[in-house]
Amino acid sequence: MHDCCPTCGLHFNREPGYFLGAMYISYGLALAFTFVLGAALWALTGWRLDRIAIWAVLLFLPFAPMLTFLSRVLWIYLDQKIDPEPF
Repeated sequence: MHDCCPTCGLHFNREPGYFLGAMYISYGLALAFTFVLGAALWALTGWRLDRIAIWAVLLFLPFAPMLTFLSRVLWIYLDQKIDPEPF
């Protein structure tokens, strides 16, 4: 990630541990995404639950980096809505 927004100059890292809250967003999104993958696999294949869980997690892994960046962006938006940084 960039340290500052190239367009508006917003400083992304306000303090050490700033993105700790993004972990909670990432965890929730990962659970929802994995659950949707598992439900789709169950509807399409009819496999046992343990096999569905393993394949859902394996299919989720390539999307984990994208989800990390998405959760950071959502955290920044939430933080700017609650406590805007003056420009």
